[in-house]
Amino acid sequence: MWLREELLKSIWHAFTALDVDQRGKVSKSQLKVLSHNLCTVMKIPHDPVALEEHFKDNDEGPLSNQGYMPYLNRFILDKVCGDFDIMEFNRMCWTLCYKKNIHTKHLLISDNDAFKVWCIFNFLSEERYPLVIVMEEIEYFLRKLTEAMGTVWSKESFAEYKQRQNSKNFLTAWELIELVGMGYFSKGLNRQILSMGINEVFNELILDVLKEGYMMKKGHVRKNWTERWFVLRPTSLSYYVCEDLEEKKGDIILDQSCCVESLPDKEGKKCLFIIKCADKSFEISASDKKKKQEWIQAIQTCIQQLRLGLLSPHREARLRRWELRQRQQVEEDDLAERMRQLQAANESKQRELEAMRIKMEEAAAKAALEEQRRKQTQLDLQDRYRLDLEREKMVRQQMEEQVAQKSSELEQYLQRVRELEDMYHRLEEALEDERQAKHDEEAMRKLQASLLEEEAAKRAELERIQQQQQRALSQTKAEKQELMAEHLAKERDLQAAVQQLERLQRERQGAVKQYEEVTRKLERAANKTKTWKDKVAKHEGLVRLIQPGHKEPQRITNWGPASFTNTELDLKKKLWQERKNQGAQTQ
Repeated sequence: MWLREELLKSIWHAFTALDVDQRGKVSKSQLKVLSHNLCTVMKIPHDPVALEEHFKDNDEGPLSNQGYMPYLNRFILDKVCGDFDIMEFNRMCWTLCYKKNIHTKHLLISDNDAFKVWCIFNFLSEERYPLVIVMEEIEYFLRKLTEAMGTVWSKESFAEYKQRQNSKNFLTAWELIELVGMGYFSKGLNRQILSMGINEVFNELILDVLKEGYMMKKGHVRKNWTERWFVLRPTSLSYYVCEDLEEKKGDIILDQSCCVESLPDKEGKKCLFIIKCADKSFEISASDKKKKQEWIQAIQTCIQQLRLGLLSPHREARLRRWELRQRQQVEEDDLAERMRQLQAANESKQRELEAMRIKMEEAAAKAALEEQRRKQTQLDLQDRYRLDLEREKMVRQQMEEQVAQKSSELEQYLQRVRELEDMYHRLEEALEDERQAKHDEEAMRKLQASLLEEEAAKRAELERIQQQQQRALSQTKAEKQELMAEHLAKERDLQAAVQQLERLQRERQGAVKQYEEVTRKLERAANKTKTWKDKVAKHEGLVRLIQPGHKEPQRITNWGPASFTNTELDLKKKLWQERKNQGAQTQ
């Protein structure tokens, strides 16, 4: 039997979707259609006149949710039996409302997955309208979904999401569908895994599927073993041909008298257990010992819940979470009330403190006035004492001035005596210095005379050396003029030799090939002797190497035959001119 509150949540979505103008009211004609569909789906006889009869006194226009609720409870929900398909009922309400509120094309989930999330929202939402789901239930659902997808729950991601929501502590059904469909908590997973996770959570929460899987069941007639897909719910254990749940083979109804026991292995079957009911027993074989123990524990839990008269585990857990939130809310309200009481007491204390502060300020003002009077009296006494002290100070000062004047006069007299004594000693020292200066002056005169004599001798020697230098300079100038004339003559000879060389060059062009071998030999010999020749030419200019080649006329200098030719002289002149230019640039 489905709870009335769960049915009302789906009907509320349908009613809200019919409210096109969003005024909180729906026309009677639309409510007739909605009521007819509800009766059809829930297998209730529909009375079309009952709606008009119920609202015959209200002909003003559309009806609100508060006005439609009494009719819904009396003529529909009170007649509900447990033999209708709840999924068909939810699908009808979903069809009326989802197209108006959300578009699944931009989401990662299909319309069917969005419908399942909508059903989960109705199951977990608060029992107040408009329907919302609080953050604690959102976290519970997302944890379930994450575990179903085989991923790890991230508290940090959820905390970050809550922080982005600011102070909003709830979501509507369409916001929850969009949150799941956008894949914020399923990044990196494909659509199929997300769809399988939603389906698993839907089966667990909505369809009350506590456990499911393949096991072997022993038949009652032919006693053969057949593999079936078992689905455990709080009141039954259903078995199907396969996991698509299309062909149902039977139900094992669980009640307070049922029990489950483990069996030893027999007939070649292992991991056996038996479910004993009032009319018959069922032998089942699990795939391994772990699965066997899990199934036995799950079935025993269901039987225990039935014996205690409790709802399904998830409804009980939801109820406990709701009661916990209610207790927390009551505690928060009590805490807020205590805080208000404490704040009121604090304000009362503040007022008392303010009154005490005013009294203390008045007392402080009186004390300050008395203190001012006392200080004024003390100041008057201090003024009289100050005047007496000033008079005594003036008398003392006059006496001190007289004593100081006498002391200064005595000091001046003693100072004049000391100055006269000092002057006498300085005069004696001056006379002694004068006698010593005369003696030193006489010695200096003698020394100066000897120095003058030495200077006269040195001056004569310097004049003689200067004359010799002048004669040498004159001789050098004459030699330089002679060299210049000789150089000009050599340049003329050189020009003539160049002309002759050019003529010989033209004559030798025909014989160049004959002397190539000789030239190579001479180059090898020149390369071997080049280093030695440069050293000799640098340090011993008077020695001239005899080299093979053209013999030019020997140069004659003032000292005899020269050790170098005119060509060598030109090279030396060029080197000398370059060094001279470099020295001038450096200066």
